[in-house]
Amino acid sequence: MEFVVEEGKLVNEDCSTLVLPALSIGNVGQLAVDLLVSSTGAERVGYLDDPNLLPCVGNDAYGPLPCGDIALPLEVYESSSIATTLAQQRSPVAKGMMIKFAENIADFASSSGKKHVIVLSSLDFQRLHNLDLSRGPQVYYLSNAESDGRDDHCERLGFGRLREYDSEGRCWKYLSSVFEKNSEEELTFPSEDELDDIDYYPSLPFAALFSAFKARGLKVTCLLCYCSEGDNIPEAFLLAEAASKLTGLTPDKFHGEEGGKWRIPYSWKSMYGAPPDMSMF
Repeated sequence: MEFVVEEGKLVNEDCSTLVLPALSIGNVGQLAVDLLVSSTGAERVGYLDDPNLLPCVGNDAYGPLPCGDIALPLEVYESSSIATTLAQQRSPVAKGMMIKFAENIADFASSSGKKHVIVLSSLDFQRLHNLDLSRGPQVYYLSNAESDGRDDHCERLGFGRLREYDSEGRCWKYLSSVFEKNSEEELTFPSEDELDDIDYYPSLPFAALFSAFKARGLKVTCLLCYCSEGDNIPEAFLLAEAASKLTGLTPDKFHGEEGGKWRIPYSWKSMYGAPPDMSMF
């Protein structure tokens, strides 16, 4: 993976926190990063070129006017006012290459002086058990602060620990052995036909990223929410707000419109196409 800095841009070494999505159902992590980039006024400083990502190209996602800026598969934004780097991933990882991609992005975070990595992702709502409707939408977390995934700061913020995490589970142990490279026993990841329900979580991209950052000695926190395919804008706000709370951001740091703290990305205006012709009704 190569970090290419845009011409005329300087990388701020004080940005010690990295926020990035892990692609999953509903693309909630990507939508949340879009919201954070737009609302914090973060500036694109470069992009990451990785052979394990599928190629893609698109128009600028944030500007109201076509200015000739091209959106690439993995872009890097910085907001000096909040000392945070945001990475936006716009295309999926090639099949079978998630481990290598996670290694590369972890190397980038480590070499660029990041101290805390926040991964935003989503989980399949069908996997949610013991649904508590009285609490409303819930943010779950996984941290390497303690061996069981618990983090006192996340608990104080009201996030729920991902109780399905088991560091001794066969798939979680496999990920640890791959990235830490110190396991004496030869472990293998089960095939799709051999996966049990408990293996669902470590089979997702966020698990590989979590294990890779952990192996590099970085503090890593995964913020997760359950969703289904469809309109997941509410879940994007949920994760973006959770990331803001975790990093201590306040609304006065955002560049919201009409007094609001969030600035809706311009690309969202066409997310579901044009509204229906009301003359039909």
